[in-house]
Amino acid sequence: MADVPSTSIVVGQLAGVFGVKGWVKVRSFTQPEKNILEYNPWRIKTATGIKTLEVDAYNLRPQGLVVHFKGIDDRDIAAQFGRAEIEVDAAELPELPAGDYYWHQLIGLKVITEEGAPQILGVVSEMLETGANDVLVVRPSPDSIDARERLVPYVPDLYVRKVDLDARAIYVMWDPEF
Repeated sequence: MADVPSTSIVVGQLAGVFGVKGWVKVRSFTQPEKNILEYNPWRIKTATGIKTLEVDAYNLRPQGLVVHFKGIDDRDIAAQFGRAEIEVDAAELPELPAGDYYWHQLIGLKVITEEGAPQILGVVSEMLETGANDVLVVRPSPDSIDARERLVPYVPDLYVRKVDLDARAIYVMWDPEF
């Protein structure tokens, strides 16, 4: 078992065993799904701590991704990992072009509307993928204008005017009445 760096992020989750030889199903949070395989080894967050596992084989099936971990050849041993989260160090993620952000960078940022006088709408608590565009889930904070939760489409230049990671803020053009 190893300590998890404070910059760990969740990139997927185990979704149960597959077959009898220790293979497990994986729910990848990366786009495309197969990109999760670029991170190896994986840190599996279990009830008893963190276990580092190396993927030595994989298969991308129509039902989803399945992987095999080095040294785990038994279904019962693989089943002990349950539906554990898969973590990697954020430093392992590839650098994005200017103006692009990973979701984990946006979560926790204050959302400030520039519609009229600048006002704090709240803080990004999570992101939703809708198909057309991603959506910021903005929950109220102690300094927000009210106690309402808002869903703000993450559409740069239309609704999202500026992301300032240093100031920990996202500036949006969003009517506070919505």
